[in-house]
Amino acid sequence: MQLSQLETRVIGCLIEKSITTPDQYPLSLNSLTNACNQKSNRDPVLSLSETEVQETLDSLNEKRLIMNQSGASSRVPKYKHRFCNTEFSDLQFSAQELGVICVLFLRGPQTPGELRTRTNRLCQFDNVQETEALLNKLSESDNGPYVVKLPREPGRRESRYAHLFGDQEESVAQIAEPESTGSSVQDSDRLSALEEQVALMQMEIDELREKLQELS
Repeated sequence: MQLSQLETRVIGCLIEKSITTPDQYPLSLNSLTNACNQKSNRDPVLSLSETEVQETLDSLNEKRLIMNQSGASSRVPKYKHRFCNTEFSDLQFSAQELGVICVLFLRGPQTPGELRTRTNRLCQFDNVQETEALLNKLSESDNGPYVVKLPREPGRRESRYAHLFGDQEESVAQIAEPESTGSSVQDSDRLSALEEQVALMQMEIDELREKLQELS
């Protein structure tokens, strides 16, 4: 399965919204365009027109990876993916696997630590080691591989992982980045560590709230 960057963005958005906002899923063309152009949780940030998104949907429809599922009472076409976990697809992923693939579609190559933090609205990992074990499973799957471990960049503590559903030449171009300076690498590492700490604190707060509700 070879998908363009726009196709992975559209599928990633459909997967994300099916999990995080199920009441608003399937998505209209307008909602999907807004999701593709989000400034948060997207890398790179895009500015697509509805025409571009519709053309991408048409391409995905030809590949049987999306479907128009509008109710009888709806005048606006609405779209849902059938990329995986449906009777139309041979791809069957667990919640953790789907969360990782979705984030890689939306944000490009990520470290295990980044994936653990950035999948927290899609699935849950107890620790980074669990995330690494899942990535190894996806990279060694008999039906795959679905992800690949990239060479560790100078100054980084962790290697990044990329999905293997995209066009290989395009993927290489996205992965190849100018060499970062030492300070920018350190800033990136510090930011990743802070994001993980905030996510863990939020989980602890949620657990405390649940315990307080049980006591009240």
